[in-house]
Amino acid sequence: MVAQMHSVIVENVEKSYDGVKAVKGVSFRVRKGEIFGLLGPNGAGKTTLTSILTTLLKADSGYAEVAGFSVEEKLRVRERIGVVFQEPALDTRLTARENLEFHAMLYGMPKSVRTERIERSLELVGLKDWADTLVEKFSGGMKRRLEMARAFIHQPEVLFLDEPTLGLDVQARRSIWEYVRMLRDEGVTIFMTTHYIEEAEKLCDTVAIMDRGKIVRIGSVDELKRELGEDTIYVELSEKPEDREIEQVKEIDGVKDVVVSDTTLMILASNGDRIVPRLFSIFSEGKVKAVSMKTPDLEDVFVRLTGRRIGGS
Repeated sequence: MVAQMHSVIVENVEKSYDGVKAVKGVSFRVRKGEIFGLLGPNGAGKTTLTSILTTLLKADSGYAEVAGFSVEEKLRVRERIGVVFQEPALDTRLTARENLEFHAMLYGMPKSVRTERIERSLELVGLKDWADTLVEKFSGGMKRRLEMARAFIHQPEVLFLDEPTLGLDVQARRSIWEYVRMLRDEGVTIFMTTHYIEEAEKLCDTVAIMDRGKIVRIGSVDELKRELGEDTIYVELSEKPEDREIEQVKEIDGVKDVVVSDTTLMILASNGDRIVPRLFSIFSEGKVKAVSMKTPDLEDVFVRLTGRRIGGS
């Protein structure tokens, strides 16, 4: 028997709502034991795709497989996955321990196993001292950590996290990141959606950039950055650039690409220090309001691939 190499397989999946395609022919594979990030703005189709993979929605067409089973085999898939949704799904009238106890009972765990796993889960997410406190008294970060513990208590093969740190402060966000890494190190495959650039950069082994229902690029963070070149130069102008000015910028030695967004130019180049002075000779006096340069990040990758910032339209 061939060992299972991929925890998630998606082939040409499509989904429409009222005639509008939310997911458009998406295909990719998630390796077993990796953190796979689906990065894109709100409305990109990330949650719809996650709902299909977690058997909550049925695709219009295509094929999807999770933990070795088609998503059409709902019970088999659900036994093998954990899910943390965007919206809180805890019973705030119960304690942390009672929430985990109820969830474990739903999975048919015998009491001896439940007790051991509940204690371990609470300790792992740093809530052992709050085990018997009503969840209504928890902060947003504490609730998120409890939801993570609940999703993993039955030891799933694949853990789905839909915007796991949405609305959390920096400290709570980093606490969640630490827990996600720990689960990955224990062999759990993590499939997460996010629109936070830093989150994808810090956590993910593989990133798929999704925009308007399509996957526009997949690779490791370093692979995606290398596509852009050595430097990213941003030029803010007082008015939209003329076509001849854009062509002149493209002709500068070392310039690899130019992306125009209204009055801002993103220039991908090598030897950025040599290129910046040339820009002031191309644009008329006073037209350049500001120039900045940095090494590329995933935000730059997204802008190049989509022509807009992840929070823009």
